[in-house]
Amino acid sequence: MDEARIALVTGANKGIGRAVAEGLAELGITVLIGARDSERGAEAAAKIKGASPIRLDVTDPAAVAAAAEEVGSRFGRLDILVNNAGIGGDLAAQEPGAARLDGIREVFETNLFGVVTVTEAMLPLLRHSAAARIVNVSSGTSSKAWMTDATHYLSRSAASLGYPVSKAALNMLTVQYAKALAGDGILVNAIAPGACDTDFAKGLPFQLSRTAAEGAAVVVRLATLGRECPSGGFFDDGGKVPW
Repeated sequence: MDEARIALVTGANKGIGRAVAEGLAELGITVLIGARDSERGAEAAAKIKGASPIRLDVTDPAAVAAAAEEVGSRFGRLDILVNNAGIGGDLAAQEPGAARLDGIREVFETNLFGVVTVTEAMLPLLRHSAAARIVNVSSGTSSKAWMTDATHYLSRSAASLGYPVSKAALNMLTVQYAKALAGDGILVNAIAPGACDTDFAKGLPFQLSRTAAEGAAVVVRLATLGRECPSGGFFDDGGKVPW
């Protein structure tokens, strides 16, 4: 396309989301920094050439609708949507045998229902793009194959009823959107960024050497590939991730 592509990244004021925004901006893409906190979003956007902030709380339908209206009025379309916003939640509330539904629901509100809310609101704008892409930031913890493979480190992680379950649901959501939007030429994929050294991963019981930029690279790749890009898949930077 002759015009600069327009990308919206949710939860983009820090961590992997910010690294995704930086990677897309480096390719000349106009990036909208979605953030719940307007001030933090503005601070992040000011440091990224070609970026601008947009207030976006994925759990607030009114805020999402307002963001979609703003994108539409400014650009008339959206070429790339990266559903990155996510929370780990209260781990104690997700522990089997001591689970609290309010804590689990809070995780699902952001990690799953927030993706539905944003995607549904942005679909009319994505349909105005010549080659729209949706990338959902999932997690390796959502892979049933890895979680049940005794040779994989994730099989030894603590059981949780919230975060990994919400991301497994996000994977299936990705497949369903890919099926539904195939006729529109909109490609939809999920990615596992790996455990990166970000605020989100603080508290994990092992040292992290992987950077946010390394985790973001697969997002940028899938968001910018041409028509050879797959749809309905789950990937990390090594290729396909087993469901």
